[in-house]
Amino acid sequence: MKRALLSVWNKEGITDLALALNNAGLELLSSGGTAKVLASAGIPILEVSDYTGFPEMMDGRVKTLHPRIHGGILGRRGIDDSIMQQHGIKPIDLVVVNLYPFEEMTRQGLPLDELIEFIDIGGPAMIRAAAKNYPDVLVVIDPADYSFVIDVVSSGKKILKEERLSFARKVFARMAAYDGAISNYLHGLDSEMPSVYSVQYKNGRMLRYGENPHQTACVYGDSGIGGLIPLQGKAMSYNNYLDVDAAVSLLREFDECAAVIVKHNNPCGIAVGNDVKEVYISARDGDPVSAYGGIVAVNREVNADLAREIASTFIEVLTAPSFSPEARDILKTKENLRLLVLTEPATGDAVRSIDGGALVQRTPILKEEWMVVSDRDPTADEEDALQLAMKICKHVKSNAIVFADKSRALGIGAGQMSRVDSAKIAISKSQFPLKGSVVASDAFLPFPDTLEVAAEAGATALIQPGGSIRDAEVIAEANRRKMAMVFTGIRYFRH
Repeated sequence: MKRALLSVWNKEGITDLALALNNAGLELLSSGGTAKVLASAGIPILEVSDYTGFPEMMDGRVKTLHPRIHGGILGRRGIDDSIMQQHGIKPIDLVVVNLYPFEEMTRQGLPLDELIEFIDIGGPAMIRAAAKNYPDVLVVIDPADYSFVIDVVSSGKKILKEERLSFARKVFARMAAYDGAISNYLHGLDSEMPSVYSVQYKNGRMLRYGENPHQTACVYGDSGIGGLIPLQGKAMSYNNYLDVDAAVSLLREFDECAAVIVKHNNPCGIAVGNDVKEVYISARDGDPVSAYGGIVAVNREVNADLAREIASTFIEVLTAPSFSPEARDILKTKENLRLLVLTEPATGDAVRSIDGGALVQRTPILKEEWMVVSDRDPTADEEDALQLAMKICKHVKSNAIVFADKSRALGIGAGQMSRVDSAKIAISKSQFPLKGSVVASDAFLPFPDTLEVAAEAGATALIQPGGSIRDAEVIAEANRRKMAMVFTGIRYFRH
């Protein structure tokens, strides 16, 4: 390599890279802020405007859009040499560029007239050109890859064609995401959701198989659940990812010490309290049969006491913010058990595929406005239990019914076509007396029958969104049975 062009928004590591390139004898072309940074570091550079004979203009909008730049990048060695020589175009062998941070500025809420200035033009043109001509030009857009370039120029190693292609792939993936972000923003200006929706997931890793052994699957993503990597144990499966996502989603409802157990994408045990081991035991004992082979998530460090309890049974995955050294030693005996460290939640829309398309939704943070609709107000203990029950209920597949007290789920009925059947299943699953318990429903009660079943099982209070044309009948039945009933006004269907 004889010549490099450096033009970056993110200046991280650029000085070290430029110094290595200069020491290796490369001529360095640069522009704008990058040129100033390198010049101030005492690194010899040739300003793009001096090289092209054409000044930067329009507040920097036009800097590198010139045939001497793009001809130097796109020129095919051995094919275009004569035309390049005829026009005084020198080959550019290395292009180091990263783009204006449009996505970051969007998140900062800049108005359109300011945000438009963060739509990069010259940068994408250069890196696309370099990626197209990857057999002759190395293109680098990620500061994490500077060490590779430094190693190459310092050692004189030859860059393999496959390595060049790998860098070119990064360019087109980045451009797809960049242009997609711009498209999503502009299409969403006049409506709550964009009429054209672009999404890109990175870091694909093949899984052993999909939901079932005959299906092929891959997991994408490098943040949130998509970025989780086991500390120990077998590789994560497709179903493991789904269940961990469900478990962690519910776990994030709680600030207090909590344990969640999930099986087949539904919670089968949840408890809150003060001691992480006792909370786990309480959650497990809510449905010990279903908990076997499940996914466990806790929001406190796994200590030796909890580790010993976990090691005494079989679970697929344990996820927590951290694991004590003693806990790690104990859990090493369970070679197949996957241990995951909780990560910060990823932000963004929820995207779900359908045949020939996708469903996209956004979930704003809503504050439930409780309205007591019964003659009797819930007691303080009932109110605490109702809050817990509804937090759980919104993470259970519809139709969802949850019996609870103020510290744990007592019975969970999930995924039934009939709401009253979900209530009956929740009752049948309970390992504890339901007298004095409370009940949550993810949607309104269309008839009094679910309330009747819950009351006969021993429940004394019920929480639901309300909104049925028969609300008056349900309220009357609650009053007849001296039950407290609360409407939230928010439905939590989950499919």
